[in-house]
Amino acid sequence: MNARESAHRVVAIDGPAASGKSSVARALAKQIGFDYVNSGAMYRAMTWHILNHGVPPGDAAAIIRLVEDTRIDCTLDRDGSHILIDGTDPSPHLCEDQVNDNVSLVSSVPRLREILVEKMRGYAVDHDIVMEGRDIGSVVFPDTPYKFYIDASPDVRLRRRQAQGLRDQIAARDRADSSRRASPLIIAEDAHVIDSSNLTIEGVVGEIIGRLKLKGLR
Repeated sequence: MNARESAHRVVAIDGPAASGKSSVARALAKQIGFDYVNSGAMYRAMTWHILNHGVPPGDAAAIIRLVEDTRIDCTLDRDGSHILIDGTDPSPHLCEDQVNDNVSLVSSVPRLREILVEKMRGYAVDHDIVMEGRDIGSVVFPDTPYKFYIDASPDVRLRRRQAQGLRDQIAARDRADSSRRASPLIIAEDAHVIDSSNLTIEGVVGEIIGRLKLKGLR
């Protein structure tokens, strides 16, 4: 299935780490009655799986061999998206330091991204969704008319990351995500950019809903 075959509506929320996109996407989905999908959790889940199997995060060939032999089950409920890796729920491990330190490197493997993008597009076959990530509007659903890019100043993002109890380096994540060859973090040409530095979650959601109404989303 390609992006043009999604049967339902998709709101794409992209942005760098700690920009507020996850909180905004979850709140937006609840307010407009769509399902929420966290694409970053999928990459974190696969990073944990790869590390748990002793595969070096820089060994792309070994990662591909493991991933192509892995069963990935993706589901949705009213709490959002969920992923099982070979029948195991990786959610308790998604914010571990080793995952934080290696998710950008693992996510740069093109074949891994191809496999997960296919899973992401599968969510839109039966559901209206709000999906957040780094390449949702540019790669995963380039044809959706509902694209938003959430940003914030580096200082604000660093404080948010620390408040979350995460210790990954914002600048390093930005460089890795923006410079990778496969689906880098970029602002889609037709995305509406929102600086969340001085806005509440409700403020950002309100701005997005206003734009969605202008675009005819009911």
